[in-house]
Amino acid sequence: MPTNNRPLSPHLQVYKPQLTSVLSILHRATGVVITFGAMIIVGWLWCIAAGSESFNWAFQFLNSLFGKGLLIVWTLCTSYHLFNGIRHLFWDFGYGFELDQVYLSGKAVLAGSALLTILVWLI
Repeated sequence: MPTNNRPLSPHLQVYKPQLTSVLSILHRATGVVITFGAMIIVGWLWCIAAGSESFNWAFQFLNSLFGKGLLIVWTLCTSYHLFNGIRHLFWDFGYGFELDQVYLSGKAVLAGSALLTILVWLI
């Protein structure tokens, strides 16, 4: 087999991180976190159905510092994924492709997801 001496396409180690690339990676990562959070919710529902002893265990776990931390992270990831999905929906219709609009909408996604997470946990 002949060896190719073609250059490889540059990847993450070559390019400086930009807001758009970081938000794109975050969108994928939050999708994974949401999946694990959904499994926690299913486990909680399973514990409710299994009886009071299982429910008490799940209640204590989710009210622990670690459990609340998991739920807060899950809420933040869910709100980020929601707002970034809405941003992508606007892009699908052809809106918001100007560079200043891309950065403004990216910052709005970050601010909106943080604000929604705070509101959810304060209310």
